[in-house]
Amino acid sequence: MEIVKYVLIVIYAINCLALIIVAMLQSKDDAGASGTIVGSTTNNFYEKNKGRTKEGMLKKWTIILGIIFAILTIILSIVYAM
Repeated sequence: MEIVKYVLIVIYAINCLALIIVAMLQSKDDAGASGTIVGSTTNNFYEKNKGRTKEGMLKKWTIILGIIFAILTIILSIVYAM
């Protein structure tokens, strides 16, 4: 069981570092609350294909790594409780 703990900790550390790097690479281009009130989103080609851009991919990977982070946190808490 000790080997499982160490393997999970290594995976957890790699995931944490990757999540930090991906979050730091993202740019702050949001209009914020004023964009929400004014309705700055338009129905153009960029908005339809935003997931294929660099920013879209970084956002998708941030979400994926965040979910993996949460799952690994729960698994590690269960493993250490045993």
